[in-house]
Amino acid sequence: MEKQEGRDAAAVRLGDPWYDALADGWGDLEGTGLPAEPPTDPAAPAVPDGPPAPGHGHGAAGHSAAGHGAPVHSAADIYGEVQRGPAFQEVRRRYRRFVVPATVAFFVWYFAYVVAATAAPEFMARPVAGAVNVAMVAGLGQFLSTFLLTWAYARHARLHRDRAALELRWETQEMTRGTDR
Repeated sequence: MEKQEGRDAAAVRLGDPWYDALADGWGDLEGTGLPAEPPTDPAAPAVPDGPPAPGHGHGAAGHSAAGHGAPVHSAADIYGEVQRGPAFQEVRRRYRRFVVPATVAFFVWYFAYVVAATAAPEFMARPVAGAVNVAMVAGLGQFLSTFLLTWAYARHARLHRDRAALELRWETQEMTRGTDR
């Protein structure tokens, strides 16, 4: 990728649209979508006390004053809408349905190893093959289970979430592109 120079350099937008979006209500000024920091430019307009009254700042029914008929939404509004939507909630549900049980199972397995190592040292010292004992096999099993869990997570994401998340991302980019014009 080449660096853009000249007067059109600012017009090139290469950033990730998710980078600038805040989670719903994070860092904004009482839901107005404005940053929590005051403007640094003294000539900048003052921050309103609340959302604009219906019909102020936009054409009728929240449409642009230019008459294009497209509703005017900020990026924060768009991302908040997507976050509350059923497609996003489904992706989150699929994520939680895998991650919560996998995390619980992994911690149970980890703490079982720690408890067995401290409460039953004679069992953990029992030889399995030559100088290899139960503790060594269980310890290596911890590493193996970490790699298997990572593989299972990546597979689950690829099969059950990635396509839906990518579709949401493209849909959101198209929605935000309409606000950049």
